[in-house]
Amino acid sequence: MPINRHMGQVLFRTVFIRCLLLASAFLICACSPKFDWRTVQSPQEGYTALFPAKPDKIERKITYQSQDLAQTLEAVKIDDDIYSVSSIYFSHQQAELLPKLLEQLESNLFHNAGVDRLTAISSDSIYQTSNQQRVPTKDYFLDFKSAGSSQQSMRVRWLIRPATNGGIWLYQVSILHAGSVQPDAKTFFSAEDRANFFDEFHPD
Repeated sequence: MPINRHMGQVLFRTVFIRCLLLASAFLICACSPKFDWRTVQSPQEGYTALFPAKPDKIERKITYQSQDLAQTLEAVKIDDDIYSVSSIYFSHQQAELLPKLLEQLESNLFHNAGVDRLTAISSDSIYQTSNQQRVPTKDYFLDFKSAGSSQQSMRVRWLIRPATNGGIWLYQVSILHAGSVQPDAKTFFSAEDRANFFDEFHPD
């Protein structure tokens, strides 16, 4: 039975932020160097990434239109930043679900930030696959609206890549920052210690 409209909104509005919050509960960095960059190979998820410390990994199932999809989250917290890679796998038979799911994830994230996708701050970027192929993409820089004193900002990138077994991977690469950013989100997330995370994400 398809999930109802309310359940769908709850699922997709929280699928990313909830995973990050869950992941952060397991991340301990107080006794670690602030940055301890290491290459993390995730052959099961089809990518190589450069994390600023050893990430924790969470695997779960999400349901969309009565279909079970496998989602994996690798994340690490450094000070006020959570560096994360979310991977959702679609089998060949589930491939038609990807466009609508991606649209839902994007629209909910932009809605939570209180911005329109067409006017959101963005920049054209290039990512490089593991076989040196250079592919254009787009990064978004979001300031989440908050009625309280807490602030959150994010740099996020979505990528779609074919899997070796005929399926498709949907990746969400992001850094979520808790607190103010100076002078602005785009400049803040373009600093070398944050830009490295995006530049060195290489899907197969």
